[in-house]
Amino acid sequence: MKIIEVVRALERFAPLPLQESFDNAGLQVGLTEAEVSGALLCLDVTSSIVDEAIEKGCNLIVSHHPLIFRPLKRVVGADDVQRAVAKAIKHDITILSMHTNMDNAQGGVNFKMAEKMQLTGVKFFTEKQVDGITCGSGVMGELPGVMAADDFIMMLKREFDVECVQCNQLLRRPIRTVAICGGAGSFLLPEAIAAGADAFVTGEMHYHDYFAHEQEIQIAVIGHYQSEQYTYEIFKSIIEEQCEGVRCVVTSQNTNPIIYL
Repeated sequence: MKIIEVVRALERFAPLPLQESFDNAGLQVGLTEAEVSGALLCLDVTSSIVDEAIEKGCNLIVSHHPLIFRPLKRVVGADDVQRAVAKAIKHDITILSMHTNMDNAQGGVNFKMAEKMQLTGVKFFTEKQVDGITCGSGVMGELPGVMAADDFIMMLKREFDVECVQCNQLLRRPIRTVAICGGAGSFLLPEAIAAGADAFVTGEMHYHDYFAHEQEIQIAVIGHYQSEQYTYEIFKSIIEEQCEGVRCVVTSQNTNPIIYL
C-alpha cells in the first residue's frame, strides 16, 4: 500500500479544513507515492523520533503536533526541527501531522479523553460546521456516577498517568458533567461554564484564568502532553481498520519536554 492511501484514510477521518487558522497540519516532509514500510505513531516529531523510525524500518511518521509550525527559511541543522527535516529527507521518510483537525473532529482527541474518563453522552459543546462537517473544539459528557472533587482528581491522575493536577479550589458539590479540551484549552472555559459543566479538564491554562471561579466549576489541568498522549490510539485504529497490512509502531519515547520534580 502506498503512503498516500494512509494519508487519505487519516484525512478522511479528520479533514484538513477542520484545523484552526494558526495551524500547519497535514503533510510536513516527504513524498507519498512510495510503498509504506511501516508507520511510526507519536505525539511530537523530534530528530530522535526520526532516528527511531529509521531503526524500526518505518518510512512514515504520523504525529499529532506538526514538526513545522513556522516557515523554514533554511535547513542547515541549526535546531532540532531543521535536523529532523534534513534527516527525514535523507532517509526518505514522510511526516504527516494531524493536529487541530484531529482535535476538532468527531471521534478525535477530546473524544479519546472522554473515553478514558468513561463519559457517556459525549457531544460537542462548541459545535460548528466546516465544509458541511460537524466539528468542535471541546466536548462534554457525563460520568458514570457522581464523584466528589478529590475522587475526580485522583481518577484523572490514574487514567492519564499524571503526577500533578493543577486545580482551583475543590468543588464542594458532586461532579457529574465534565467538559474537555485537550492541549491548551483555557479559551473554552467560559463556554464550559455556560454549558453547565461541573468540571473542566484541559492540558494547560494561564495563571489568571484560574481566578474567580471558586465553587462555580472545578478546573483540572493535567498537562498538555498528558491530555493528548493517547492520540496514537486514534491513528492506530484508523490505519488498522482502513489500511490492511500496514504495520503500526507506537513510539517508545516520551517526548514531553516538562519534568516534574
